[in-house]
Amino acid sequence: MTSIIADDNERIEVIDSKESADGKFKIEVVQYAELEGATDLATARSLFFVKNSGPRLKFVVITLNNSSATLESGALYYMKGMLEVKSSAGGLGGLAKGIATKMLTDETVIRPQYSGTGTIVLEPSFGHFILTSLEDNQSIIVDKGMYYCSEGTVEVGISGQKTFSAAGFGGEGYWQTKVTGPGVVVLASPVPRSEIVAINLENERLQVDGNFALMRSGNIRFSVKKSTKSLIGSAVSGEGLLQTFEGTGRVWLAPTQAIYARINNPAAMQRMAQSQGSSNTTT
Repeated sequence: MTSIIADDNERIEVIDSKESADGKFKIEVVQYAELEGATDLATARSLFFVKNSGPRLKFVVITLNNSSATLESGALYYMKGMLEVKSSAGGLGGLAKGIATKMLTDETVIRPQYSGTGTIVLEPSFGHFILTSLEDNQSIIVDKGMYYCSEGTVEVGISGQKTFSAAGFGGEGYWQTKVTGPGVVVLASPVPRSEIVAINLENERLQVDGNFALMRSGNIRFSVKKSTKSLIGSAVSGEGLLQTFEGTGRVWLAPTQAIYARINNPAAMQRMAQSQGSSNTTT
């Protein structure tokens, strides 16, 4: 399947794509090379800044061929084709589960599911997206608010923290979003995919000074621990609590996330220029 959007407009380019194994579901992230719609000087100045500073307007395009897709509520921009829409809550049990998910993770209670044959275009955004394919019963645990849309076969649920330290000091609360395959998933990312670092663990430990671990998969135990065994040692080392991942699996980090949060803060940027201090954000 090819994208009718990209084929019809040379100003739009596909920057990432995934397709299901049976070829019935395809998802693409497309972006405008630049915006040229200024009709006054104020808008023209803003667009000039956007063009030269890097942000590009993007949107997600889903192509269905007798298949289905689940979206975050309100994500639809427009659609074309023989498509039907229904709630993906799945009856009273599903609704109760959805309400629990909303209360615990701040995710949407009811997500619309589109099925049939056609094209779905989601809301334009200057944000970033991660596309990933999950195998049958394969799961990833992601930060709150990252889930954006997926193939209809994907289940979106919750995962509880295993320790009090992870819940109280991990930066994500007691619950996180759990996405289980099979199927293709689109996640909203705080940074470009090119700036994300994926670290594989083989019965190992990874410790992170800050809240910039985006997601994890496999048999990974998450907790928050002191950098040393004593309070005196922590004070001497200059570090405090560390997000700790132990086991076998993969952890995705966004090392530049904290930097973007500081760019609009001149004092924080000045401190970064003067010393190599901690990038700690939440822990």
